[in-house]
Amino acid sequence: MIKLIVFLGNPGKQYENTRHNIGFIFCDYKYKDISFQKKFNALFSTSLEYKLLKPQTFMNNSGEAVQKALSFFSLKADELLIIHDDLELSFGEIRIQKGGGLKGHNGLKSISNFLNNDNFYRLRFGIGRPQHNNVASYVLSSFSSDEKAILPLYLEKAANQLDAFLKTV
Repeated sequence: MIKLIVFLGNPGKQYENTRHNIGFIFCDYKYKDISFQKKFNALFSTSLEYKLLKPQTFMNNSGEAVQKALSFFSLKADELLIIHDDLELSFGEIRIQKGGGLKGHNGLKSISNFLNNDNFYRLRFGIGRPQHNNVASYVLSSFSSDEKAILPLYLEKAANQLDAFLKTV
């Protein structure tokens, strides 16, 4: 059973609408009426049957906040769902899986390192891979106008998949 959902992103206005922040964007879309408080170097909520966490440590140090929250609530890695961007999936593609490779994602690497475990669930938001730019510039860039136009549909699709998934675990 999932007891903690973690949304990955970077804090700060300059990162708000970037591809790397799709976790935060999704959280703000799906849980817009939920209030958050500060704890664990994160924003978190216990308003639902599961807890929500938005690390404020920047992507590459997300594991710090996740480990603190898991420890505080006495949770295990397999009760954790991480929602993050994924370069290996096309924009609009969503996959949910447990465990698997970290695929070069520094947020996932940080979480795995802090927990000494990568057997957590993941909801992977496809953002596509850049054709010409370097990866760091690409993930920290804004969505294209075409992507922005369909982003609400993408978020709704993910919300439906998340709801269905949470009923099965």
